[in-house]
Amino acid sequence: MARSSSAKPPATKGASNTPPKSNNPIQKKRDDYSSEGVQDNDIFLLPISDYQVMFVLTILGAIVRLFRIYQPTSVVFDEVHFGGFATKYIKGKFFMDVHPPLAKLLITLFGWLAGFKGDFDFKDIGKDYIEPGVPYVAMRLFPAICGIFLVPTVFLTLKAAGCRTATAALGAAFVIFENGLLTQARLILLDSPLVAATAFTALAFTSFTNQHEQGPSKAFDASWWFWLVMTGLGMGITVSMKWVGLFTIAWVGSLTLVQLWVLLGDTKTVTMRIFAKHFLARAFCLIIIPATFYMAMFAIHFVCLRNPGDGDGFMSSEFQATLNNKGMQDVPVDVAFGSRVTIRHVNTQGGYLHSHPLMYPTGSQQQQITLYPHKDDNNLFLLENQTQPLDINGEPINGTGAWDNAKNMTENYIKDGDVIRLYHLATHRRLHSHDVRPPVSEADWQNEVSAYGYEGFTGDANDLFRVEIAKKQSLGPLAKDRLRTIQTKFRLVHIMTGCVLFSHKVKLPEWASEQQEVTCAKGGTLPNSLWYIESNAHPQLANDAEKVNYVNPGFLGKFWELQKVMWRTNAGLVESHAWDSRPESWPILRRGINFWGKDHRQIYLIGNPIVWYTATLAVVVYVLFKGIAVLRWQRSCNDYSNATFKRFDYEIGTWVLGWAFHYFPFFLMQRQLFLHHYFPALIFGIMAFCQIYDFATTRLAIPGVRENPIINKAGVISLLAISAVVFALYSPLAYGNAWTKTECNRVKLFNTWDWDCNNFLESYDAYSGLSASTSQISQTAQPAAGKQPPVQQQQDSPKVGISGAPKFEPQGQKVIGREERVEYRDQDGNILNEEQVKALEGKVEFKTKYETRTRVIDGNGNEVDVPIEDLADAGVAPPHPDVQGANQETKKAPGDDPVDVAKEASSSKDGEKEAERSVPKPASEGNEATV
Repeated sequence: MARSSSAKPPATKGASNTPPKSNNPIQKKRDDYSSEGVQDNDIFLLPISDYQVMFVLTILGAIVRLFRIYQPTSVVFDEVHFGGFATKYIKGKFFMDVHPPLAKLLITLFGWLAGFKGDFDFKDIGKDYIEPGVPYVAMRLFPAICGIFLVPTVFLTLKAAGCRTATAALGAAFVIFENGLLTQARLILLDSPLVAATAFTALAFTSFTNQHEQGPSKAFDASWWFWLVMTGLGMGITVSMKWVGLFTIAWVGSLTLVQLWVLLGDTKTVTMRIFAKHFLARAFCLIIIPATFYMAMFAIHFVCLRNPGDGDGFMSSEFQATLNNKGMQDVPVDVAFGSRVTIRHVNTQGGYLHSHPLMYPTGSQQQQITLYPHKDDNNLFLLENQTQPLDINGEPINGTGAWDNAKNMTENYIKDGDVIRLYHLATHRRLHSHDVRPPVSEADWQNEVSAYGYEGFTGDANDLFRVEIAKKQSLGPLAKDRLRTIQTKFRLVHIMTGCVLFSHKVKLPEWASEQQEVTCAKGGTLPNSLWYIESNAHPQLANDAEKVNYVNPGFLGKFWELQKVMWRTNAGLVESHAWDSRPESWPILRRGINFWGKDHRQIYLIGNPIVWYTATLAVVVYVLFKGIAVLRWQRSCNDYSNATFKRFDYEIGTWVLGWAFHYFPFFLMQRQLFLHHYFPALIFGIMAFCQIYDFATTRLAIPGVRENPIINKAGVISLLAISAVVFALYSPLAYGNAWTKTECNRVKLFNTWDWDCNNFLESYDAYSGLSASTSQISQTAQPAAGKQPPVQQQQDSPKVGISGAPKFEPQGQKVIGREERVEYRDQDGNILNEEQVKALEGKVEFKTKYETRTRVIDGNGNEVDVPIEDLADAGVAPPHPDVQGANQETKKAPGDDPVDVAKEASSSKDGEKEAERSVPKPASEGNEATV
């Protein structure tokens, strides 16, 4: 702090006229855009001792993150998704995820280099890695390396901001001993790479800001350019991992605007030509470089995913046509009466207009009309006129082949306003509607659509639909006048009721193979009532007839379409989740996330309270400081003339602004949110706390503090010791280590920390006994073999890989054996014998139910009755989030139609796909749209 000037005392004889040196010399005020109190903090010019400290901290971080990284040896939480994506990358099968591809590509690369061939599906939490030989440790290694990289990044960032070495070590150690960051860094998840990329961007921009604030002498030199380019690259990397990187871009962008505003005000050293250079340099490095990097990642993504997969149903037909085996040959463009066509829905990508020989269970009980996503013979319809053609004698030609011998095709072209009938070739019934409510969407404005009639039946007036071409959506002048394959988008208006053929994201129940509902809507929205013809054939069309195909969207078209689908899908994740939480609970660490539970161990995502609350405290301190500073500024107090005051405001404000950008936008989101969404904000909070601590102990004029460096170091050591002890107390939840009920209950500070201490055993000795019992069981268990006919079955042992309640193993008793048995039951729970099962085979569908039953026997082998409550007290692992009840705090967007994610329509009946035998599906399938 600068000292106030005072009158000089009169000189005495013999006294020196040289004034005494001040510990805080007053710096001459500069007349350019450089900032007062800023020194060159180039991280490449640090003392060797700083690099030694950083190296030791990095080694410590590596030990903490790599310790028992092989544990657990089964699928944990969202490894279901991100490990599964690696499988699809290796097989080249297209999938849809709401996150950009960079982190997933790097996880796949680590797995591929370790020999992973994509032969493991990561389908269930708890599914074993060891027996299939999955190189899961190598795949977990990439997030772990990112977690290790975070340690020196935070250290160097604080050094670039001007902090003392001890303070920078404090920030790095807080990262090492943060339990939540550790948990994320040990699993196949995206948040550890995201946080590392965010921290790298902060390091690069802090270093660039340090160069910029030193004034014109540093502008456009090598270091200035290097850190500006690195900032742009860091932004590109961050946003290519998760869209949370957009918040990092907003942080950098807002501070860049402040820099440009200051430059604009420097009229002495910054001419308009120099200002333009500053502006263009920042525009290129902070806009062009990140955008190019981001798009390049999607280019690699498209190159890797060339084959159809379970995600292509999200995409348009033009997009799907670019995948292997999804393209089609050129088809005739002219559509006439007698054309055999397939009709696709425009808006939902739900697929083709479809029918099959199954009836609605309610309403008219006529044949079902659905939307089906696969090419199939049951998608073929014949387009008929409302009247039959006439022969040379003027007599009507009857039959569905009446138009096959038409001499003049042009007279039979279907034009805008024509009335047609659609004849389903496979079942000989016509598309039909009437004033009957649909079986699912039972709204007054919805009518049922069915297939009605029989072979030879001439039909009735309820089979008639009028073609209305949507001219704005159709391509080319001819397509706006008459039906043309692919090019014409049209509506089908029911003549008798005035409703339009309509489909939306509503799945029909199992009696319709879970295909998408088709109705006739009296007030349906235009996008959901638009259709187009994809394939077209007519006997009178010659081989040289004009043909058409999908327009290849090219990279930019595919890129932009995928961004829109990702946005819609992300916004549609509004369903409650068992372990979700709202943003207001994150700074106070109200609850965590249950990741995994098995064998009386648990992985639960929870932060280190010391690190968490100090970061929150830093934000509160700065907000109070800023509030008081603004009030004093309004009262004309001259605080901002003090360089230290200004640096405190700007430097701490920079980190708090980053915290705010990465925190407050989540309040605007109605989608599922989880504690791990707070981690980028937490990093900014940690750096804000460390810099406040550095100011308090080394830069502010606090009597007896600034002059004693030992205070700074002693405080750092104390905080490190406390955070390390707390880390150790909660580490079993991060590593999945053995823990006891007593120790668990002792550190469970709040009821909202909802891991279950009853899951753990009474003592560590009991875990060694458990291991021995498990070894014995693996040698004695003999699973039953046999067929699994399509009826409901119950199994006495839980399916391997499903995280549920552990086996009943009360203290003081031994498990002497386990057995698996398959039973077949009817809908009333009655056990079926072998003959009954064979009689039902192929006639009914079945569901699989896994049930655990425990029998307790005494020393003589006699069964002992155990009360239910005693079994409950044996210890139950918290269920997987997809099973447990939803958290009611998650808000749903009013009136939103959630995007239907990742559940594909089941096979219908009798078509090309239907010929495949139905196979049982797991009870719970993971969404492609991850969080």
